[in-house]
Amino acid sequence: MQQDTDNMVQDTDQQFKDVLGECRDIFRKKLHDYGASWRILRPSSLTDQLFIKAKRIRSLETTGKAMVHEGIRPEFLALINYGIVGLIQLDKGYADSVDITNDEALSLYDTFAKAAFELMTRKNHDYGEAWRGMRVSSYTDFILTKIARIKELEDIHSQTLVSEGIDANYMDIINYAVFGAIRLK
Repeated sequence: MQQDTDNMVQDTDQQFKDVLGECRDIFRKKLHDYGASWRILRPSSLTDQLFIKAKRIRSLETTGKAMVHEGIRPEFLALINYGIVGLIQLDKGYADSVDITNDEALSLYDTFAKAAFELMTRKNHDYGEAWRGMRVSSYTDFILTKIARIKELEDIHSQTLVSEGIDANYMDIINYAVFGAIRLK
Protein backbone atom coordinates (compact mmCIF):
# COMPACT_ATOMS: atom_id res chain seq x y z
CA MET A 1 0.00 0.00 0.00
CA GLN A 2 2.79 2.47 0.90
CA GLN A 3 4.53 1.51 -2.36
CA ASP A 4 1.40 2.48 -4.35
CA THR A 5 1.19 5.83 -2.56
CA ASP A 6 4.89 6.50 -3.14
CA ASN A 7 4.52 5.68 -6.86
CA MET A 8 1.50 7.98 -7.17
CA VAL A 9 3.40 10.85 -5.53
CA GLN A 10 6.33 10.28 -7.89
CA ASP A 11 3.88 10.31 -10.81
CA THR A 12 2.36 13.56 -9.52
CA ASP A 13 5.78 15.15 -9.19
CA GLN A 14 6.74 14.18 -12.75
CA GLN A 15 3.37 15.12 -14.23
CA PHE A 16 3.53 18.49 -12.45
CA LYS A 17 7.05 19.11 -13.76
CA ASP A 18 5.98 18.09 -17.27
CA VAL A 19 3.11 20.61 -17.26
CA LEU A 20 5.37 23.33 -15.87
CA GLY A 21 7.87 22.53 -18.63
CA GLU A 22 5.14 22.82 -21.24
CA CYS A 23 4.09 26.18 -19.77
CA ARG A 24 7.69 27.40 -19.64
CA ASP A 25 8.07 26.60 -23.33
CA ILE A 26 4.94 28.63 -24.14
CA PHE A 27 6.20 31.47 -21.91
CA ARG A 28 9.62 31.41 -23.63
CA LYS A 29 8.02 31.55 -27.08
CA LYS A 30 5.75 34.44 -26.07
CA LEU A 31 8.78 36.27 -24.67
CA HIS A 32 10.38 35.89 -28.09
CA ASP A 33 7.28 37.30 -29.78
CA TYR A 34 6.29 40.05 -27.33
CA GLY A 35 9.12 40.47 -24.85
CA ALA A 36 8.14 40.96 -21.22
CA SER A 37 5.27 43.29 -22.19
CA TRP A 38 3.28 41.92 -19.23
CA ARG A 39 5.54 43.99 -16.94
CA ILE A 40 3.16 46.88 -17.68
CA LEU A 41 0.14 45.08 -16.15
CA ARG A 42 -1.06 46.56 -12.90
CA PRO A 43 -2.33 44.05 -10.31
CA SER A 44 -6.01 44.66 -11.06
CA SER A 45 -5.46 44.13 -14.81
CA LEU A 46 -3.63 40.88 -14.18
CA THR A 47 -6.46 39.75 -11.91
CA ASP A 48 -8.95 40.55 -14.66
CA GLN A 49 -6.90 38.53 -17.16
CA LEU A 50 -6.98 35.54 -14.79
CA PHE A 51 -10.73 36.07 -14.41
CA ILE A 52 -11.28 36.06 -18.18
CA LYS A 53 -9.41 32.79 -18.59
CA ALA A 54 -11.18 31.07 -15.69
CA LYS A 55 -14.62 32.30 -16.81
CA ARG A 56 -13.97 30.90 -20.29
CA ILE A 57 -13.12 27.52 -18.80
CA ARG A 58 -16.31 27.56 -16.76
CA SER A 59 -18.37 28.59 -19.79
CA LEU A 60 -16.90 25.75 -21.85
CA GLU A 61 -17.51 23.30 -19.01
CA THR A 62 -21.13 24.31 -18.56
CA THR A 63 -22.18 24.85 -22.17
CA GLY A 64 -19.90 22.42 -23.95
CA LYS A 65 -19.78 24.91 -26.84
CA ALA A 66 -16.85 26.97 -28.10
CA MET A 67 -16.97 29.64 -30.78
CA VAL A 68 -13.17 29.98 -30.59
CA HIS A 69 -11.62 26.59 -31.14
CA GLU A 70 -9.20 26.54 -28.25
CA GLY A 71 -10.08 24.03 -25.60
CA ILE A 72 -10.08 24.05 -21.83
CA ARG A 73 -6.56 22.71 -21.38
CA PRO A 74 -4.85 25.68 -23.13
CA GLU A 75 -6.75 28.01 -20.79
CA PHE A 76 -5.44 26.09 -17.75
CA LEU A 77 -1.93 26.49 -19.19
CA ALA A 78 -2.55 30.24 -19.59
CA LEU A 79 -3.73 30.44 -15.97
CA ILE A 80 -0.46 28.84 -14.86
CA ASN A 81 1.60 31.35 -16.80
CA TYR A 82 -0.46 34.34 -15.68
CA GLY A 83 -0.26 33.07 -12.10
CA ILE A 84 3.53 33.02 -12.34
CA VAL A 85 3.48 36.47 -13.94
CA GLY A 86 1.36 37.60 -10.98
CA LEU A 87 3.97 36.35 -8.53
CA ILE A 88 6.70 38.15 -10.49
CA GLN A 89 4.65 41.35 -10.50
CA LEU A 90 4.06 41.09 -6.75
CA ASP A 91 7.78 40.67 -6.23
CA LYS A 92 8.96 43.43 -8.59
CA GLY A 93 5.94 45.71 -8.86
CA TYR A 94 4.61 46.77 -12.24
CA ALA A 95 6.56 48.99 -14.62
CA ASP A 96 5.62 51.72 -17.07
CA SER A 97 7.64 50.00 -19.77
CA VAL A 98 9.42 46.70 -20.29
CA ASP A 99 12.30 46.81 -17.84
CA ILE A 100 13.74 43.28 -17.90
CA THR A 101 15.34 41.13 -20.54
CA ASN A 102 13.85 37.88 -21.74
CA ASP A 103 16.60 35.98 -19.88
CA GLU A 104 15.76 37.82 -16.64
CA ALA A 105 12.07 37.06 -17.18
CA LEU A 106 12.81 33.36 -17.67
CA SER A 107 14.97 33.29 -14.56
CA LEU A 108 12.16 34.86 -12.52
CA TYR A 109 9.69 32.43 -14.11
CA ASP A 110 11.86 29.49 -13.05
CA THR A 111 12.13 30.79 -9.49
CA PHE A 112 8.37 31.04 -9.04
CA ALA A 113 7.60 27.81 -10.92
CA LYS A 114 9.98 26.02 -8.55
CA ALA A 115 8.26 27.61 -5.54
CA ALA A 116 4.85 26.46 -6.86
CA PHE A 117 6.17 22.92 -7.32
CA GLU A 118 7.62 22.87 -3.80
CA LEU A 119 4.34 24.10 -2.32
CA MET A 120 2.43 21.45 -4.26
CA THR A 121 4.68 18.68 -2.93
CA ARG A 122 4.14 19.81 0.68
CA LYS A 123 0.38 20.16 0.26
CA ASN A 124 0.09 16.94 -1.73
CA HIS A 125 1.84 15.11 1.10
CA ASP A 126 -0.59 16.51 3.66
CA TYR A 127 -3.70 16.04 1.52
CA GLY A 128 -2.74 12.59 0.24
CA GLU A 129 -3.30 13.05 -3.50
CA ALA A 130 -6.87 14.30 -2.89
CA TRP A 131 -6.73 16.29 -6.14
CA ARG A 132 -6.92 13.05 -8.11
CA GLY A 133 -10.41 12.37 -6.74
CA MET A 134 -11.74 15.81 -7.54
CA ARG A 135 -13.72 16.85 -10.60
CA VAL A 136 -11.93 19.13 -13.06
CA SER A 137 -14.86 21.53 -12.76
CA SER A 138 -14.04 21.89 -9.06
CA TYR A 139 -10.56 23.14 -9.96
CA THR A 140 -12.25 25.80 -12.08
CA ASP A 141 -14.57 26.83 -9.25
CA PHE A 142 -11.70 26.97 -6.76
CA ILE A 143 -9.68 29.09 -9.19
CA LEU A 144 -12.60 31.49 -9.60
CA THR A 145 -12.91 31.64 -5.80
CA LYS A 146 -9.20 32.46 -5.49
CA ILE A 147 -9.60 35.22 -8.09
CA ALA A 148 -12.55 36.67 -6.15
CA ARG A 149 -10.40 36.62 -3.03
CA ILE A 150 -7.58 38.39 -4.85
CA LYS A 151 -10.03 41.11 -5.96
CA GLU A 152 -11.14 41.57 -2.35
CA LEU A 153 -7.53 41.70 -1.15
CA GLU A 154 -6.72 44.29 -3.81
CA ASP A 155 -9.71 46.36 -2.73
CA ILE A 156 -8.61 46.34 0.92
CA HIS A 157 -4.95 46.89 -0.05
CA SER A 158 -3.96 43.46 1.36
CA GLN A 159 -4.76 44.58 4.91
CA THR A 160 -5.88 41.12 6.03
CA LEU A 161 -6.84 40.11 9.54
CA VAL A 162 -6.45 36.33 9.32
CA SER A 163 -6.23 35.40 5.64
CA GLU A 164 -3.39 34.48 3.33
CA GLY A 165 -2.16 37.11 0.94
CA ILE A 166 -2.42 37.51 -2.79
CA ASP A 167 0.72 35.46 -3.36
CA ALA A 168 -0.81 32.39 -1.69
CA ASN A 169 -3.88 32.72 -3.90
CA TYR A 170 -1.71 32.93 -7.03
CA MET A 171 0.09 29.78 -5.90
CA ASP A 172 -3.19 27.96 -5.42
CA ILE A 173 -4.41 29.08 -8.85
CA ILE A 174 -1.21 27.75 -10.41
CA ASN A 175 -1.51 24.43 -8.60
CA TYR A 176 -5.19 23.87 -9.40
CA ALA A 177 -4.54 24.81 -13.03
CA VAL A 178 -1.66 22.32 -13.21
CA PHE A 179 -3.94 19.62 -11.82
CA GLY A 180 -6.53 20.52 -14.46
CA ALA A 181 -3.92 20.35 -17.22
CA ILE A 182 -2.71 16.97 -15.95
CA ARG A 183 -6.23 15.55 -15.82
CA LEU A 184 -7.09 16.84 -19.32
CA LYS A 185 -3.96 15.50 -21.03
